[in-house]
Amino acid sequence: MLALLHTSPLHIPVFDALRDEDHPGLELRHLVAPELLARARREGPEAVADDVTAALRQAAANTGVRAVLCTCSTIGEVAERAAAEVAVPVVRGDRPMAAAAVAAGPRVTVLATVESTLAPTLALIEDEARRANRPVRARAQLVTDAWTRFEAGDTEGCARLVATTADTVTDTDVIVLAQASMTPATHLTTTTVPILSSPRPGLAAAAKALRPA
Repeated sequence: MLALLHTSPLHIPVFDALRDEDHPGLELRHLVAPELLARARREGPEAVADDVTAALRQAAANTGVRAVLCTCSTIGEVAERAAAEVAVPVVRGDRPMAAAAVAAGPRVTVLATVESTLAPTLALIEDEARRANRPVRARAQLVTDAWTRFEAGDTEGCARLVATTADTVTDTDVIVLAQASMTPATHLTTTTVPILSSPRPGLAAAAKALRPA
């Protein structure tokens, strides 16, 4: 069984659908903790490090859980660091996406709808660039008003704003959608630039973590 730590309940159907498409038979257990993101936005991700660790431990404590996937990019770094204190592997959901972005080319554009996500995502891309020994020039852009729509339940409106912004991006090799909530925008864009999102590769990495080495 795979446990998933979310900061929005709207992620649950997204990952359930991906499970059905790519990993039939995989049992998922969802834990939603929106307060982690709310506080991280106010005070920074480090402020919630202890609470993230506690949430990961709670997720891992369920009978049968053999790995935990953190789907929130804002708290992904602190979740990854907490892995040593959790009884099962902890997978940072946006790391496979970052690795793919680095492989796509040196010019990376990160789009986010929450400002607190920008710094952790840029740091992650730089970390993956060091691991791959590749040069990278990453820049970030906030999609204004998109998060307000997402919080109000207007996921389609959020996706349209993200897609519109993505279509204006030039002089880049790849566009990274920093948050799982931005994924629907990939179906609305017209740009020819590759666009990466985290849910599918993140879930694949977590499913792999369940298999024996």
